[in-house]
Amino acid sequence: MKKFLIGTVISTKMKKTVVVNIERKFKHRLYKKIIIRHKKLKAHNESLSLKNGDVVKIKKVKPISKEKHFSVIEKISQ
Repeated sequence: MKKFLIGTVISTKMKKTVVVNIERKFKHRLYKKIIIRHKKLKAHNESLSLKNGDVVKIKKVKPISKEKHFSVIEKISQ
C-alpha cells in the first residue's frame, strides 16, 4: 500500500476521526473495461475542520486504534 492516499471525506460524526472514501481505477486485463473500486478508511483528524465532501490527503501511520491506521495530512479542496 502507498504511504499517501487522496480521498473524499464521507463522515465526520466521530470525535477526532473522519471516514475517507478512496477510489481507484484500473483496466480489466481481459475485457479492457475501466473498473472502479472503493475503500472506506478511518483517519485520525486532530485539529483540521473538515466537512463531508472535502478532498484530503492521508498518510499511513502506526496503529492509533483497532481500525485507525491513517492520519489526515492536509485538506486539498472542498
